[in-house]
Amino acid sequence: MIVAGDDGLAHRLAHELRNVYGEHVTLVVPPSERNVRPPVVVRAAGTASALLDRMSAAVNRAAGNGTTSAAGAAGSGQPGPPAGMLEAVEATEAVLAQAGAERAAALALVYDDDETNIRAALTARRLNPRLRLVLRLYNRRLGQHIEELLDQASVLSADPGDGTAEPGDLDASTTVLSDADTAAPALAATAITGTSKVVQTAGLLLRAVERLPPAPGEVADPGLHTLALLSATSSDPAGADGSEGSGDQGPRLLPDEAAVAAATGRGTVVLQQVAYAYSGTSMSGGRGRGVVPPFASLFSRRLRYSLAGMVGAVIALAVALALATGDHPIHATYLTLLDLFAINDPALGASMPRQILQLLSGLVGLLLLPVLLAAVLEALGTFRSGSAVRRPPRGLSGHVVLLGLGKIGTRVLTRLRELNIPVVCVEADPEARGLATARRLRVPVVLGDVTQEGVLEAAKINRAQALLALTSADTTNLEAVLYARSVRPDLRVVLRLYDDDFATAVYRTLRAAHPGATTRSRSVSHLSAPAFAGAMMGRQTQILGTIPVERKVLLFAAMRVGGHAQLEGRTVGEAFRAGAWRVLALDTGVGPGGRTPSEGAGEDVRPSGLVWDLPVTYVLRAEDRVVLAATRRGLAELLGRRRGERAGV
Repeated sequence: MIVAGDDGLAHRLAHELRNVYGEHVTLVVPPSERNVRPPVVVRAAGTASALLDRMSAAVNRAAGNGTTSAAGAAGSGQPGPPAGMLEAVEATEAVLAQAGAERAAALALVYDDDETNIRAALTARRLNPRLRLVLRLYNRRLGQHIEELLDQASVLSADPGDGTAEPGDLDASTTVLSDADTAAPALAATAITGTSKVVQTAGLLLRAVERLPPAPGEVADPGLHTLALLSATSSDPAGADGSEGSGDQGPRLLPDEAAVAAATGRGTVVLQQVAYAYSGTSMSGGRGRGVVPPFASLFSRRLRYSLAGMVGAVIALAVALALATGDHPIHATYLTLLDLFAINDPALGASMPRQILQLLSGLVGLLLLPVLLAAVLEALGTFRSGSAVRRPPRGLSGHVVLLGLGKIGTRVLTRLRELNIPVVCVEADPEARGLATARRLRVPVVLGDVTQEGVLEAAKINRAQALLALTSADTTNLEAVLYARSVRPDLRVVLRLYDDDFATAVYRTLRAAHPGATTRSRSVSHLSAPAFAGAMMGRQTQILGTIPVERKVLLFAAMRVGGHAQLEGRTVGEAFRAGAWRVLALDTGVGPGGRTPSEGAGEDVRPSGLVWDLPVTYVLRAEDRVVLAATRRGLAELLGRRRGERAGV
């Protein structure tokens, strides 16, 4: 398998394929990796070993041999692991040929630039029509068209000439994914008060919730299924998030009933809902919104007060005229308006009160002219500056402050607005890609460097509910979080940090310093790499999404039972393997409203739609399509290719 990219996702994906799936991987990265920081995914015990690894990686990069301890790659002429490394600015035809694209089973193109990935995908499809392609594209609509185009090109290349080839006949599938779309739900859910974890894709909604340990004498609600047990140190302010190397004290994914019963004092992550989401999710400020600004935004508060005062003065003059002359109120109002706009005849020969009121009406009319002119100019200015960013309103509170409107920040912003969460964004680059989305959703934006004094205050950080630091610079995110915590010690914070060791140290220190506040650190590549790895194994499985469980990742996938000996012909109870996978639902793709198989159901009962309360005695058939939760290694075992296939036999 070949992985080509220019950032941490490429290294994480190569590690996932090599160490979890056991695949032979060739990694294509920019020369000398000057712009890439490979994630340290293989940890040695102790600080000295970790430091030695980093120093060795730096020396190797300086020497130009392309070796990194993080990626486990061997340099040119150096013995090493099966995974190789190839240095190239981008995946051109010559580079792909050198990497062995003509013999490879799958190619992942995870460059940060969409155009680079598309150009390389077209070249790779020409070199090898049977190559499975996985592309990282931010543009969703373009991704759909590219996926159809590349699949059709594969079919035409393999067609024997009689037109009998179909897309399903080949495993040369094309999958378009976005790391931003994969990680955004987890980042957004972490920032919101409460611990719901939502995966929503292709009309399917899965919702999990994190629950605290029950009080003594109470029984925890197991929900539909217990997906994970939190680490034993999750309630310890000085403890760190559990990871793969936490041992028995760390979180346990997909435990069996005995493990759940024995884990007293541990929090749990339980599956709360599996359903079709046909109604969709309403997005505040979505398409069509924001074209016409609301009335309150047309005029400033001072101008609105001035208009209200003028209207009150007109009403008072009309009432006074009706009382002074005994005229009908409607006619008196009419005369007042004529006097106001100076189009009435002078009240010569009329009573003294009538003449005085006419003079007052004329004076009010003179005062009204500049107010009306100001209203027109201000309204036109509002429409003219409709593309400008909004400022945070004065009374805003309980909102989420989002730092960074790049790819990740933009997707998280969209997700938060879908959940109707008030957001204030902070962005230093006035040309950032997410500013257009913020304008469309009418989200307030503070333009400025978050490390400068007064920027976070302008975002109302002192009254915010949470802070999401999602810029691409670790130091910027950390500095913003530390300053925000000095203003609000109880503020919920979520950091996007690159290095695992650094993230663990920051997490532990912040928890110890502020035990009453929620702190989370997340890596986008760590959340999205399992989905890319699963897609590289073939079209038989669709990765629906991932949820973080402390520093581990749990995947949701939909797959056909046929071809998987661990599932086919087994009951739901027999197919469950603790710590690896669990069947959650049966999905025939028909829709809700089907019959649920009962304990005594006969062999011929076939449920229609999505059935999540499957009895443990239900026998899985080859034609069934199931939704399951799996660990990374569990999914790798289900999708593992035979040795002959790896060797190209």
